[in-house]
Amino acid sequence: MPKNSKVTQREHSSEHVTESVADLLAHEEPVDYKRSVLNVTGETWDKQKDGDEELDAENRPAWNSKLQYILAQIGYSVGLGNVWRFPYLCQKNGGGAYLVPYLVLLIIIGLPLFFLELAVGQRIRRGSIGVWNYICPRLGGIGYASCLVCFFVGLYYNVIIGWSIFYFFKSFQYPLPWSECPIVKNGSVAVVETECERSSPTTYFWYRETLDISNSISESGGLNWKMTLCLLVAWSLVGLAMIKGIQSSGKVMYFSSLFPYVVLVCFLVRGLLLRGAVDGIMHMFTPKLDKMLDPQVWREAATQVFFALGLGFGGVIAFSSYNKQDNNCHFDATLVSFINFFTSVLATLVVFAVLGFKANIMNEKCVVENAEKILGYLNTNVLSHDLIPPHVNFSHLTAKDYNEMYRVIMTVKEGHFKELGLDACLLEDELDKSVQGTGLAFIAFTEAMTHFPASPFWSVMFFLMLINLGLGSMIGTMSGITTPIIDTFKVRKEVFTVGSCIFAFVVGLIFVQRSGNYFVTMFDDYSATLPLTVVVILENIAVAWIYGTKKFMQELTEMLGFRPYQFYYYTWKYVSPICMAVLMTASIIQLGVSPPGYSAWIREEAAEKFLFYPTWAMAILISLIILASLPLPLVFILRQFHLVSDGSNALSVTYKKGRMMKDISNLEDNDETRFILSKVPSETPSPMPTHRSYLGPGSNSPMEMSSAPNGRYGSGYLLASTPESEL
Repeated sequence: MPKNSKVTQREHSSEHVTESVADLLAHEEPVDYKRSVLNVTGETWDKQKDGDEELDAENRPAWNSKLQYILAQIGYSVGLGNVWRFPYLCQKNGGGAYLVPYLVLLIIIGLPLFFLELAVGQRIRRGSIGVWNYICPRLGGIGYASCLVCFFVGLYYNVIIGWSIFYFFKSFQYPLPWSECPIVKNGSVAVVETECERSSPTTYFWYRETLDISNSISESGGLNWKMTLCLLVAWSLVGLAMIKGIQSSGKVMYFSSLFPYVVLVCFLVRGLLLRGAVDGIMHMFTPKLDKMLDPQVWREAATQVFFALGLGFGGVIAFSSYNKQDNNCHFDATLVSFINFFTSVLATLVVFAVLGFKANIMNEKCVVENAEKILGYLNTNVLSHDLIPPHVNFSHLTAKDYNEMYRVIMTVKEGHFKELGLDACLLEDELDKSVQGTGLAFIAFTEAMTHFPASPFWSVMFFLMLINLGLGSMIGTMSGITTPIIDTFKVRKEVFTVGSCIFAFVVGLIFVQRSGNYFVTMFDDYSATLPLTVVVILENIAVAWIYGTKKFMQELTEMLGFRPYQFYYYTWKYVSPICMAVLMTASIIQLGVSPPGYSAWIREEAAEKFLFYPTWAMAILISLIILASLPLPLVFILRQFHLVSDGSNALSVTYKKGRMMKDISNLEDNDETRFILSKVPSETPSPMPTHRSYLGPGSNSPMEMSSAPNGRYGSGYLLASTPESEL
C-alpha cells in the first residue's frame, strides 16, 4: 500500500476516525477486489467478463465530430411533417398569425423539454430505458413505452418512404406518368379512364396506380406487390444505415440531413420565378389575427411543436448519449429547435410558391371552361350580347374580365343563375383548398410539377428529398429502439438491428394491402399522440419533481461549466407540466368529440368519403393506445410492490486506470463494509466505524452520500463521474 495513503497515515496518527469505508475507497488507489486478499466472497475472477465491463463503460461509441451529431439531431427532428403538415396548419390556422402561437409554444414547451432530453441522455449516457430506470425506477416504464411508440411509428413511417421510392423511380420518364389520364379500349372505341376523368390524373395515379386502394378498411384486397417491394427496399436502406450504430448512421446523416436543404432552396428559387408564386406566398402570410384567439389553433400548434422535435420517442436521448460529458447541450437544443422552425418556414414558402403557381393554372383553366359555356349561351340566345362588356375579348380573356362579366350575368339573371352552372373562378378559392400529408406531396405537388419545364428533373429531386427526410427521421426513430435495448440487455448490435428490421417488415405488410393506406391513417392519428403526451409529462415530472429541479440544475452546472438560465427552472417545474397536461386533456376531449373515422376513396364515385371505423378496427385503435401506455402502470406496480428487482440492491464495481466506478444504492450506514468486504457485517475481518462520509467544507469529493428522497433510488451513494451514475 502506498506510504502516503490514508490507511498508512492513520497508523501513525491519533486523530479520531471520522471517515467511512466508502470515503476511504474514494481516495485510495484502485484495487481489484476480485484479485485481492479482500475477495472473501468466493467469487471467481473472470478476466474476459471484467474486460467486457471495462469496454462497455469506457468504449461507448461516440460521434466522430460535433457536426455529425448536430446533423443527426437535425435529420431526426426535421422530417416529412415540416414539409407537408406545417404548411397545412399555417394555412388552416390564420396564415402568418399561426407563427405567433407556434413560436411562443416552441420557446415555453419545445425548447425546455428538448434541452431536458438532451441533458439526461448526455449525463447518464444510456438509452431511454437506462435513463429513466436510473432517475426513477418506478417510472422506468417511460423507456419501454417510448420503444413501443417508436416501433408503431416506424412501422407506418417507412411505408411513406416506400411510396416516395415508388414515385422516385416513376419520375425517370417524360411525360410524367401522372400528367395525363390513361386511355382504355371499350370495344373498338378508345376512351379516357372514367375514374381518372371524374377526378384528376394525379389523383387517379395516387389512388389507383400507386395504392390500388380498396373502397374501405374492411376490404383487404390482398397485398399490393409493387408497394411490398418498395417497403422491402425502404427497410433495407434503414437496416444498412443502422447496422453499425452511429458509425454507419452518422455518415448517412451527412447526406440525408443536408440534401433536403439543397432541394428546398432550389425549389424556392424555381418557385419564385413561376407565374403566380407571389400570390401564393402573400395568401400564406396574410395574417388572420382573429384565429389567434381560437384555443384549437393553440392546441394544434402545441401538438406540432411536440412532434416536430421528436420529444418522447427516445431518439433525442439515444443520440445525445453518445456525446462527451462536457458537450454544450444547451447550445445544441437552441440551435436544433430554431433550425427546425426555420426549416418549417422555408418549406412553407416553397409549398405555397408552387401552390400559388398551381392555383393560377387551375384558375385560368376554370376561366376558359366557363367562357366556353358563356359563348354557348350567347349563340343559343340564352344570354343577350348586351350583358357582355364591350372591352371583353373572348380570345384573350383575363380572370379580371371574366369576373366582371360573371358579376353582371349573376345580377341580371339572379332568378335563373344557378341553372347556368357558371363558376366564380376566384384565385382565393383555389388557394384556400387545404391539402396536407399525402394529399399535398403525392397529389397537389405532383400536379404542380407537371407544369414545370423539365418536370422529370424536379420530380426526381422532390421525391429524393422526401426519401432523405424520411430516412433521417427513421434513423432517429430506430435509434430510440436499438440504443436502449442494446444498452439494457447487451444484445449484439448487428444481429438485433437486422432482426428488428426483418420483423418490422413482416408486421408492416398490413400497410401494403390494398386497404393499407387506411391503416397508415389509423396509426398516424392514434398510435402515438396520447401515449407520447403522457410519456413526456412523466419525463418532466421525473426530473423536476422526483429527482429535483435544483439538483438537476446543479448537475447541469457541473456538466456544462455554467448555470443554465432560471427560465428553465420555472418552465421545467411549472410551465411545461401544466401546458402538457392541458394538451393531453384537449387531445382526450378531441377524441371524444370527433368519432374516429377515415377518408375512404370510393372507386365508383371517384371521390373521397368519410367513413367511421368498424368495431374490429376500433378495437385495434384502442389496443394501440393501451399497449403503448401499458408499460407505464405495469412497471410502476411491479416495482412499487417489489415484484421485480429494480437493481437498487446491486453493487457493481469496475476498477480501471486510476479511478473506480461504482453504482451503490440503498445502503444503510452499517452496510458499507458488508458489501465491500464480505456478505454480512459479522464476517468482516476488521469492522470499521459507521460514520457518514466527511467531505469537509467546500469539498467536491466524487463520492456523495444522499439521504434525500429525490435521489436515484431514495437514498444511497451517487458517483458523478461514471456513466451508470452520472445524474
